[in-house]
Amino acid sequence: MVVEEGVKVVVGAEGYNNNPGWLHTQENELNLLKREDWVKKFAPNSIAAILAEHVWEHLTYEEGREAAKICYEFLQPGGHLRCAVPDAFFPDEDYQAGVQVGGPGPLDHPAASHKIVHNYKTMTSMFEEAGFEVKLLEHCDENGAFHYNDWNEKDGLIYRSKRFDHRNQDGQLGFVSLIVDAVKRK
Repeated sequence: MVVEEGVKVVVGAEGYNNNPGWLHTQENELNLLKREDWVKKFAPNSIAAILAEHVWEHLTYEEGREAAKICYEFLQPGGHLRCAVPDAFFPDEDYQAGVQVGGPGPLDHPAASHKIVHNYKTMTSMFEEAGFEVKLLEHCDENGAFHYNDWNEKDGLIYRSKRFDHRNQDGQLGFVSLIVDAVKRK
């Protein structure tokens, strides 16, 4: 069954529904690395937007690039993939311990399957290698300084972000994500 054109898709939804009206999917029904899963649900150039909140860190750099290429094929020209991952440059020791490759503790901890901790340079190059134009929305630089470019949550709400995460209060950042919009060229 192919879904109608212009759909907005959340990959790796994990039971969260921060984006009502979007199609929420899990890895077992839409694997980022299995093109055949995508072909069953979507026509090429048919998806308006894809959202992946804390999914891409579970892929190696090479797997991430391959997943990006598959997403690129199915996005409409001008469509975007909004991707958020833990930020390797966020200057907080506890945060870094929690998001490290292999995770901080038991094998059942979600971070146990982290394969990479991206920074804005690796995310940008990975998506550019797949053909995308990359817009940085939120990220830390090499000095730990946080950079923010205003973005519209209607284009894909990222909970773990400066504006929406409950740990960020009174101007203090308790948890950030590296967030990009990877835009398919028209």
